[in-house]
Amino acid sequence: MRKIILSLSLSVLLPGIAIAGTLDAVIERGTLRCGVHPNLPGFSIEESEGRWVGFDIDLCRAVSAAVFGDADKVIYVPLSARDRFAALTDDKVDLLSRTTTWTYSRDSSLGVNFAAINFYDGQGFMVPKASGINSLQDLNGAAICFETGTTTAVRLAEYFKHNGLSFESVPVGSATKAHQNYLLKRCDAYTGDSSALAARRSTFADPTAHIILSKIISKEPLGPVVRHDDDQWLDIVKWSFNVMLAAEEMKISSVNLDQRGTDAKDPLAQGILGTSDRNLGRMLGLDKKWAYEIISQVGNYSESFERNLGQKTPLKLKRGLNALWNEGGIQYALPFK
Repeated sequence: MRKIILSLSLSVLLPGIAIAGTLDAVIERGTLRCGVHPNLPGFSIEESEGRWVGFDIDLCRAVSAAVFGDADKVIYVPLSARDRFAALTDDKVDLLSRTTTWTYSRDSSLGVNFAAINFYDGQGFMVPKASGINSLQDLNGAAICFETGTTTAVRLAEYFKHNGLSFESVPVGSATKAHQNYLLKRCDAYTGDSSALAARRSTFADPTAHIILSKIISKEPLGPVVRHDDDQWLDIVKWSFNVMLAAEEMKISSVNLDQRGTDAKDPLAQGILGTSDRNLGRMLGLDKKWAYEIISQVGNYSESFERNLGQKTPLKLKRGLNALWNEGGIQYALPFK
């Protein structure tokens, strides 16, 4: 195991109590505790023998790779939408990577910080293909299933009221129950993040019997979340994600990173990969090769997206807004300067 650089964090002082920074606690424990969705194909799912895979899982693995040089030093903690923020603020997890929408109220009142937007999404609607429903106007008076503890219910009510439409609310406590109710025809439509709808549809006996309407009624910027008052840990999570984005922009992948790291004509790549005199890891309290380990073990953003969500997966998602800024999307790595 490589040598871990001692944390540069300072203790956070509360009345009469000194609490070590998250990085210190994670290193001392020897594992990263990552709060994840219990079962969302493409994003977070437990396979055989306890192996977790998915787009959000890759973010957990990237942070573990940055801290330990080992992407697999992660304890995954499945969390419901309702319980996720309390688990984070109560220190039951170190990081929340669970298709969570960045909103004003969450960012300002829950004692948490959003570190990045790793997936731009929006609220959509799934209906049976045989229903003949082709637009939201066709849903006037319909029964609609949705998961509680999310932003879905508020936006649903706002949109239908604004457009003079009515609906019957069918709230349930989990996404799994929501799609089960939908399949049991206890509602006419199922609403949620479009990517989540695609994930659920991929598990149906006949996915082609269900369509996701083209209309999107909200902005859902999804991303990893950490606790307030630990800027070093916020920076580690933020820049671990940006390493993956920057690597895609620079066309550095898990396949060619060793070659790129020896290219003296590319000092930026050498700096990120830790093969030059420049030590970017020191600024975060991490090893010089922290970014190299992320790309080597997890891959760049494109590799993660295509492996978990892309056209060759059951979800068959296009990059859309999640394409790079210079390829028609709005994903944009922060400069490593």
